[in-house]
Amino acid sequence: MLRGIHKLSSTWLGKAVMAVIFGVLTISFAIWGIGDIFRGFGQNYALSVGGTEISLEQFREYYNDKLRQLSNRIRRPISPDQARALGIDRQIIAQLVGDTALDEHAHNLRLGVDNSAIVNLITNDPDFRGANGKFDRNRFEALLRNAGYTEARFVAEQRNLMLRHQIAASIAGEIKVPTAAMTAIDRYQNEKRSIDYLALGPAQAGTIPSPAKDVLEKYYQAHKALFRAPEYRKLTLLSLAAADIAKSEAVPESAAKKYYQANATSFGTPEKREVHQIIFPTEKAAKAARDEIAGGKSFDDIAKARGLKPADTDLGMVTKAGIIDQAIAKAAFSLKSGEVSQPVKGSFGTVLVKVGKIEPGKEKSFANVEKQIKQQIAEAQAREKIGNLRDKIEDERAAGSTLVEAGQKLGLKVRVIDAIDRSGRAPDGKPVPGLPKKPDVVAAAFNTDVGVDNEALQLPSGGYLYYSVTGITPSRDRTLDEVKDKVEQDWRNDQVAKKLKEKTDAMVGKLKNGSTLAELASADGLTVEKADGLLRGKPTDKVPAPLLNAAFATPKGVPGSVEGKKLTERYVFKVTGVTEPKLDPKSAGSKAIASTLSTSYANDISSEYLGHLESSLGVDINQSQVNQVIGTGTP
Repeated sequence: MLRGIHKLSSTWLGKAVMAVIFGVLTISFAIWGIGDIFRGFGQNYALSVGGTEISLEQFREYYNDKLRQLSNRIRRPISPDQARALGIDRQIIAQLVGDTALDEHAHNLRLGVDNSAIVNLITNDPDFRGANGKFDRNRFEALLRNAGYTEARFVAEQRNLMLRHQIAASIAGEIKVPTAAMTAIDRYQNEKRSIDYLALGPAQAGTIPSPAKDVLEKYYQAHKALFRAPEYRKLTLLSLAAADIAKSEAVPESAAKKYYQANATSFGTPEKREVHQIIFPTEKAAKAARDEIAGGKSFDDIAKARGLKPADTDLGMVTKAGIIDQAIAKAAFSLKSGEVSQPVKGSFGTVLVKVGKIEPGKEKSFANVEKQIKQQIAEAQAREKIGNLRDKIEDERAAGSTLVEAGQKLGLKVRVIDAIDRSGRAPDGKPVPGLPKKPDVVAAAFNTDVGVDNEALQLPSGGYLYYSVTGITPSRDRTLDEVKDKVEQDWRNDQVAKKLKEKTDAMVGKLKNGSTLAELASADGLTVEKADGLLRGKPTDKVPAPLLNAAFATPKGVPGSVEGKKLTERYVFKVTGVTEPKLDPKSAGSKAIASTLSTSYANDISSEYLGHLESSLGVDINQSQVNQVIGTGTP
């Protein structure tokens, strides 16, 4: 066809015909428009900030990366529905918009970061160090692969991060904290109070007669939810941790002795030394100072001459491993008490080291640690088997075996918990023993169902915890006969609380009319208790949190009463002293307050600036495209 058109257009007649045809097409486009041809052009983006457009694929990659990072942090997957319910999707979008706005601003300001700064940042990152404490290229590449990054993308992100930090530091850096704000917080944290108080309990409530049957029935009906039996679940647990599968009895004594000989210093208490150091700018200056010491001057004389205080030279009582600079550590632990070293080339300059008090280390004998060593060796061997055993368990589950059957076949311990509620308690109300704190297997068990093959939970030690729900006992209302004793006890406690409230209200009234705590105490056979130096938010054994909070909410000299930690406890008190602290800007506490406030102010200023930046640059979120990624569909 194309060949025919080309041949036709080569003659004068053909050219005339083709001109008519294309003229008609042109008129048609003019009448009906060409919007349908290009409709959707430029719409395949997720969001744009200023002149930067984030494509749908870029947003999908960013969103999935953030979800994966969060899932790894909490050690369980997060579904799109959960992300939306928790507002994670909005947070991720807000972060991307903010980062893009700062990147756009950095570009407009023509800011840049030298390549050497990026290299130093990466090579000094502790996460990328190998066993020798230095940057490990293989570890660096492995971690990037695990995180789904290419090296180029990671370097680009680090460059952008440094530029963002530059902008943030220029806007909100070095903020001076107002003294008034520091004083207010210091007063709130460090104000001290003294109180006199009376502690009342069931004995002061008087005699409470047993309730009639109809009274108890009425109380039960009004509080039935409190006595409801919770849902219980029957669980099967199979722990695939090194400690669970290790067989210490199989470790020969010769292997344990060899390990002990190679690591003898790790068993017992290491030697500690009192170490002092003076850092010199040059090796020549350090040698001159050492010559002065040889000539009769003391280490302290040299320090004073350099304007150093004792605290400036004191490293404290430290172990050899506790000294970061290995050259200094080697020198310090080769000296006798009172000796001063020759100049030592340290990481931050040439150093003279002096050793004071020495606390010798204590080693444990092989007999004392034999069992411990065998267990360590057995667990190390077991860790190498975990991956293989996990594959075998998965094969058994795929073949239809239960966890009990898989455990029996592979010689692994399986635990069956007949009944457990959401709080981790058995039907007797006591916590089920032996459950790991992490991961929360109880929460996981109550988020699944009977017969579901659940994904194994990762243990902090590096192993896995398999679990399955094999039975569910639904929650139900207990009958009054089942819980009669507890119902009666709760009713009695309520009556005691009412009596105590009436009594303490009357006591407070008497105090306001001029009576003293001593007089009230004498009338009821109580003792006036005293508590001095109380700090806000720091309850003591004698002053529980409710009493402490009430004391800091009550003016000096004004009496008050408050319920204790239990319903059947109540206190009558009077604040006898208030000591307001005097702000010391140089104290560690004041510096901590200043640091916290400075960070808070900086965050507020940065947020305001970022909001202005986003407004001035212009932000456009293509919600229909975004919804495709976050899973809500087109609105």
